[in-house]
Amino acid sequence: MAKEEPPSTTRDLQELQKKLSLLIESFQNNSKVVAFMKSPVGQYLDRHPFLALTLVVFIAASAVPVGFFLLLVVLTSLAALVGVILLEGLVISVGGLSLLCVLCGLGFVSLAMSGTLMVSYVVISSLINYWFSPRPLTQQNPSGEGQLAMKSADFEGLYQE
Repeated sequence: MAKEEPPSTTRDLQELQKKLSLLIESFQNNSKVVAFMKSPVGQYLDRHPFLALTLVVFIAASAVPVGFFLLLVVLTSLAALVGVILLEGLVISVGGLSLLCVLCGLGFVSLAMSGTLMVSYVVISSLINYWFSPRPLTQQNPSGEGQLAMKSADFEGLYQE
């Protein structure tokens, strides 16, 4: 009671076998494969098919973890690069704002100090000019009211010399 395969299935399998044999033949006739098979490693693997199959399976199975690892390395490097750029930008921004605040503060301090020095200079020079300027001689009025009166003789004698 075994069912026989329909003729179209066997014909499809034969076409698939022909395509597969053509693919293997084109692979074996590739110049790089021929050069590898002539090398000592290729000859060793040709003599030890179990080792060659193990190597192919290992390479195929390790492709996914190696790919994930490389993806992780690339993403981590990009994240670190972006993080460094952001951190550097933050540090430069904070430093720039701090410098701006310090310079504005120094500007106000220098303005205040300059104003203070100018006022001090004007006041001190006025006081010095007032204290050390030549003044006419004065005497108190005998009436005791505290008014100052100048003698004309003293005043004239001062300027005649």
